[in-house]
Amino acid sequence: MRSLHVRPSLLLAVGLVALAPAQLAAQGGRISYESFALPNGLRVVYSEDHSTPIVTVDLWYRVGSRNERPGRGGFAHLFEHLMFQGSAHVKKAEHFQLIERAGGSLNGSTHDDYTNYYETVPSNRLNLALWLEADRMRSLAITDENFHNQRETVKEERRLRVDNQPYGAAFTDGIVMAFDSATCFAYAHPTIGSMDDLNAAKLEDVQAFFDTYYAPNNATLVVVGDFRPGELRRLVNEYFADVRSHATPPPVSCDWKVGPGERRRDVEDAHANLPAVVRYYRVPPDDDPDTPALDLLNTILGEGESSRLNVGVVRHDQAALQAATFILNERRGPGVLIAYGVANQHVDVRRLDSLLVRELDSARAGGVTAEELARAKATFRANFIHQHEATFGRAEALNHYDLLHGALAAVNTDLDRYLAVTADDIRRVAGKYLVAANAAVLIVRPKAAPESSGGAQ
Repeated sequence: MRSLHVRPSLLLAVGLVALAPAQLAAQGGRISYESFALPNGLRVVYSEDHSTPIVTVDLWYRVGSRNERPGRGGFAHLFEHLMFQGSAHVKKAEHFQLIERAGGSLNGSTHDDYTNYYETVPSNRLNLALWLEADRMRSLAITDENFHNQRETVKEERRLRVDNQPYGAAFTDGIVMAFDSATCFAYAHPTIGSMDDLNAAKLEDVQAFFDTYYAPNNATLVVVGDFRPGELRRLVNEYFADVRSHATPPPVSCDWKVGPGERRRDVEDAHANLPAVVRYYRVPPDDDPDTPALDLLNTILGEGESSRLNVGVVRHDQAALQAATFILNERRGPGVLIAYGVANQHVDVRRLDSLLVRELDSARAGGVTAEELARAKATFRANFIHQHEATFGRAEALNHYDLLHGALAAVNTDLDRYLAVTADDIRRVAGKYLVAANAAVLIVRPKAAPESSGGAQ
């Protein structure tokens, strides 16, 4: 899920609220904010808005799959589940019950560089949301029962979402092909974890992971909506001030470069009925100057009905059931631009791959048209502004810039960077990143069913 440079998946998740005069700044993509910090290291960012009687509490821990170590992957995702299993003053699953009874909504999600937990509640229940987050930060119930129960839940989730889904492993496990596990383990293993790592995990490993990363000095609390700053400060101090800070987590390293040489792999998928090709191109971190041009290039190439892959490969060549691109670069380290296609019946997957490359090469060789660039900018601007209409969207944007850019002020200037992208910028980044030496290519073929050994007697 990308929280600032909005993707369709995020727009589906964000509940938009009615616009009011107080949100005119947000309509232009601007967010007003203030910040303070507690002595224990908790960073608090807040944005006051009284146009609707709701408030979002959005807590980001600076821990994700990038912080895991070999043999112990999937811990950040495991904690996304464990964080709802109770704490000193909250029973198992009671976190959900208390927020929903108050008329609110909540959830959490795990990413490569962070894990977020949020509640959107009526403004008179801000105290409840803050108290719940503080209680589990201070005293999460990491018991043997909770650990084993949630480990099985995560394993079942992996079976359901990855192992038993057509092309599930290609997108979830295949994405790590782009990076070398020896030099960049941070982004060379799947966020959801592997069965082997989950089975090998021990309670003491999980407790140590919590003690290292789930602390006030490794978190940012963002509050957006209908509240009074003085009351917010009082509540934050009351609930969080006595939570102990922990030792600074160890740094994460990732040695990578553009164009290390093409990698190819063929795999069989027992759940796929048609072959597919997935191309992974290495791209720089979110705060890189090339990111705006890459994001717009991604839109032009593979997002929507008018994208080049859909028009050329799906509609004109009729070689693919589906062809698209998406980009995963909401990271402090390298990301990937993914181009994929699912072949139509009787289409050779190698031909499909060549057609995908043809469309990608077209951006390098001939650039993009003024109409394509204008449409991509308009789409980005609309999505950007729509996200800022909701308290949750604004909270996610503030957390995004605080963590990934290290400069909150960029939340109000980044749109200008995108609108300033030129066709020459698009052609330059296409030529730099969409090259064979920078690709990891995965060919997925349906696995043939074993022949029956039985016969008529």
